Amino acid sequence: MKKIAVFLALGLSTIAFSSNKICMSKLIENTMQCVEKHTFNMAESLKQDSMLLPKTIDKNGKLLTSDSRWWCSGFFPGVLWYTYEYNQKPETRKWAEIYTGRVEREKYTTDNHDVGFMLYCSFGNGYRLTKNEKYVEVLVTGAKSLSTRYNPKLEVIRSWDFNKEAWQYPVIIDNMMNLELLLFATKQTGDSSFYKISISHTNKTIENHFRSDFSSYHLVSYDTISGIPHKKQTVQGYSDSSSWARGQGWGLYGFTYMYGQTKEKKYLHQAINIANYIVNHPNLPKDKIPYWDFNAPNIPNELRDASAGALIASALIELSQYVGNSLSKKYIKVAETQLRTLASPEYLAQPGTNGNFILKHSVGFHKKNEEVDVPLTYTDYYFVEALLRYKKIVLKTQTK
Repeated sequence: MKKIAVFLALGLSTIAFSSNKICMSKLIENTMQCVEKHTFNMAESLKQDSMLLPKTIDKNGKLLTSDSRWWCSGFFPGVLWYTYEYNQKPETRKWAEIYTGRVEREKYTTDNHDVGFMLYCSFGNGYRLTKNEKYVEVLVTGAKSLSTRYNPKLEVIRSWDFNKEAWQYPVIIDNMMNLELLLFATKQTGDSSFYKISISHTNKTIENHFRSDFSSYHLVSYDTISGIPHKKQTVQGYSDSSSWARGQGWGLYGFTYMYGQTKEKKYLHQAINIANYIVNHPNLPKDKIPYWDFNAPNIPNELRDASAGALIASALIELSQYVGNSLSKKYIKVAETQLRTLASPEYLAQPGTNGNFILKHSVGFHKKNEEVDVPLTYTDYYFVEALLRYKKIVLKTQTK
């Protein structure tokens, strides 16, 4: 009887996740039940303080939080919105609205480029699912704030304001992700300036951020007088010449999104080349969850990065819609393997553990020993997004 009780406590989903034979529709259903428990537990745990948002856990498993100023503040509200999209429960929507509201003040933020992460993942998903017009004002105001960081001479959006001794005008590959907010603002207002900034930034990123093999530098710093890059680095990767895994994911996702919105062929070609670099890389493990850097020196004895795996999976599923049949099947196969791996007990936490985060084993900033082998809010966000994209794009297509 004791063994039976333990089995029931763990749930049938744990057994299901260990088998590659389970169909993806069932895997998604089981995983989303687990996601729902995690997100409800997290929302409940922070409900007493109207400023707090989850960040990660410390080495002792204690939950670490932030206020809305942290660049990741929009991700947990986004997870709640995705959970609501799946289960359509009023309680989930209530939590999503509450935690989204905690990020609203960031619509006035002009001192960093992460306004897109903060607002589009939260208010953007909220508007998509509810059409709450109040959310439009927040998003458009945020887009105006982000636009103040654009330099028309250099034709890019500045990422960071710190370390001015080393960088004149730093732009990181992550910045491609914030263009979602600008293109949303163009659609809502008809103001083409947001669109023009997005196109300009994307073109300059193609021009200066990528090596000949389509791997990406993390950071490019522009000379403010000549407009020419004076420094190219991979700050969060192993070395300046290495391929930081999450950085490749940011690029893949960003160019896939830009093609989906503009139908500009060179963005599609860029996305395909980045995707092929990733999926064909000799250091990509069989389970398709990357090491934190593709060129980390001690592979295979290096940490994996679930955040890169989740981000790449979501991007590949989106990209699969825009390419020919053979490439589409290849990308879906990789993404499916990534989702199966992340939905296994190796990565998927049991409800009530892991600080109420969904996934384990992400790597934030390895060289500084910050957020290493811990859960991260953006990992959870892109994982849940990838699950729902697979359901909407792949499973829907298969049933036609």
